[in-house]
Amino acid sequence: MAGAVRSEQVIDDQLKKCSIKRNVDVSELYIARKGLTEVIDLSRFKMLRYLWLNHNKLRKITFLTNNYRLSELYLNNNALVDISGALRHLTTLQILMLHNNQLTNLEMTVKELREMTCLQVLRVTEKEKEAAFNIFSPDRAHILHSLAFGRRVDTVLVPGKKKKAPTFKSKTFSGNHTFVNNLHSRTVFDNPSDAAFWRAMQRSVMQFSLVDWSKIPTSKQKRLEDKANETLQLLTIQFR
Repeated sequence: MAGAVRSEQVIDDQLKKCSIKRNVDVSELYIARKGLTEVIDLSRFKMLRYLWLNHNKLRKITFLTNNYRLSELYLNNNALVDISGALRHLTTLQILMLHNNQLTNLEMTVKELREMTCLQVLRVTEKEKEAAFNIFSPDRAHILHSLAFGRRVDTVLVPGKKKKAPTFKSKTFSGNHTFVNNLHSRTVFDNPSDAAFWRAMQRSVMQFSLVDWSKIPTSKQKRLEDKANETLQLLTIQFR
């Protein structure tokens, strides 16, 4: 209870400092690095879009029940052990930072993100990355382009399976567990080869055609030869 009271005082001090008197005028709150263990319910801030809570001591998230407009949420460097049911309603989130916590239920952590179709940048830990590959294993690119993690992994995350080149059928990746439909340049890739591959897939398809000029007779050959000319093969090449 004392932690909630302290968080309320921190918020009130910030609003006074910014000369904000109406809750509807609050679009962002910076309450990071305050040593908070609890946070009061933030439902009164209906227009809240940006929330910094990083570098505190939070163990659970119970204060965002009605903040549906949140687009950026920074929860990294806390003591969170579980986020089940706490974030799935925040479907407009574009940036979510969860790294450096104590999340143990990895499967539920990954499933919590399923409805966040606007998510552009997500940071979690290496364990969550491995869990994502184990749960949604079939397509490496499907997860790679949906999640951006804080560390580079030099080993294959799916044991016993050979790496396959990702295939793209449409703008939305195949499978029923697509995390991101709209990826932008803000997506983070710590592996340079992954970043290069993603950039390559964004290039426009180029196409050109050519023929084997050695098979085209000269004007002299056309006069001397009586046989009909062969139909030339037109070779078309596409590349990105």
